[in-house]
Amino acid sequence: MAIRPVILSGGAGTRLWPLSRELYPKQLHALAGDRTLLQQTAQRLQAEGFGQPLVICNEQHRFIVAEQLREAGIEPLSVVVEPVGRNTAPAVAVAASLAAPDDLLLLLPSDHLVRKPDAFLQAVRNAAPLAQAGHLVTFGIQPTAPETGYGYIQRGPALGDAGYQVARFAEKPDAATAARYIAGGDFFWNAGILLFRADAMLAELQAHCPDLLAGTQQALSAGARDLFFFRLDNAAFSAIRGESIDYAVMERTQRAAVMPVDMGWSDIGGWPALWAESNPDQDGNVLQGDVLALDSQGSYLRADGLLLAAIGLKDVVVVAGRDAVLVADKARASDVKQVVDRLKAQGRREATEPMRVYRPWGWYEDLAEGPRHRVKRLCLHPGGKISLQKHAQRSEHWVVVRGEARVTRGEDTFTLLVNQSTYIAAGLVHRLENAGTLPLEIIEVQSGDYVGEDDIVRLDDIYGR
Repeated sequence: MAIRPVILSGGAGTRLWPLSRELYPKQLHALAGDRTLLQQTAQRLQAEGFGQPLVICNEQHRFIVAEQLREAGIEPLSVVVEPVGRNTAPAVAVAASLAAPDDLLLLLPSDHLVRKPDAFLQAVRNAAPLAQAGHLVTFGIQPTAPETGYGYIQRGPALGDAGYQVARFAEKPDAATAARYIAGGDFFWNAGILLFRADAMLAELQAHCPDLLAGTQQALSAGARDLFFFRLDNAAFSAIRGESIDYAVMERTQRAAVMPVDMGWSDIGGWPALWAESNPDQDGNVLQGDVLALDSQGSYLRADGLLLAAIGLKDVVVVAGRDAVLVADKARASDVKQVVDRLKAQGRREATEPMRVYRPWGWYEDLAEGPRHRVKRLCLHPGGKISLQKHAQRSEHWVVVRGEARVTRGEDTFTLLVNQSTYIAAGLVHRLENAGTLPLEIIEVQSGDYVGEDDIVRLDDIYGR
């Protein structure tokens, strides 16, 4: 029987701000290689003995997730959309409820780095008999340092030839406790990766959190198919209390087992972790983008779309984006969450939105904005089309810089090629489509008393928004 991967793609996007944002968290970025972490996770499981993945993602990420899977050549069994984040226990309940009772489900986050994928796959295969026998198997990462940012799992008696009973789960320790854990040799990092039979997990959910299971199943039964997504019912799912699967089940069950594995794992939990995973040069620096570093050591220096010059820096993180710059002592980089919290409290867009905003048809990014005007660059995928729409307070000028555009303007439909343009008056019904086989890029100049994104009336939309 094939093992069914269940890939969780949520996240708040705070630990790697300003690169990562709430609307574009770290699993959607290519942080270690040419593929994003989500794509790497899905591709890692394209192996013998594994079935099509079930992906569970956030409402706001659904089209980006689907597009990235398509680019990676991954056809998921389904993409389940959560209307709100409720931690991992409801997601596990969703996956187990959708599966056949004897299905083996491999639950794993989408934002982890695995340097030794063969070792990981072998550990999963080794754990399969334990899961078939009714154990809920968690994978314990062989620790390489007394980390204080991870939870730990202590192994108990051996279970046959592979795996151990779980003696206990331990919360994130202080430095002295972490050092003691490492010295003992029987503690492992908790990576949040689980393998279990669907019926075994459902039985434990029913025993330890029946209200959560009932609410999740109500959200499933009242959910609906939407294009190639399955949407959980908003009201029912929003009413569920958020809880981690560790707290809801794994720390309470008698079925918990641990399978140790050394797979070159990192959750890339912040800028120092990304620095360590990015192969620092002979000066201990990681340079990303257009960076000039003089007399600097031990630093992570990243520039996105501009030149960054650094002189005499040591053990710092500098991330220069187009709309925000982070400068931090590497030892204090985890405090970036406090920055994001303050920005949210101030209602700042930079806390949640990236410069490039993704839509089901492609993306747009702001180039300039001022009184009564806004300039945007739009890119539409082949076959992509914006909704049939109109604006009450703004007019738009479109100039094609790449590709072939089909434009609906009032009663007229026509084609625009490179260097051609058109004007859309306020109140006029219009639509833009990519009529070619290459990406369509246009420059859009908006003018009017108000140029906010909410000045839009959709009359028809193939994406169901």
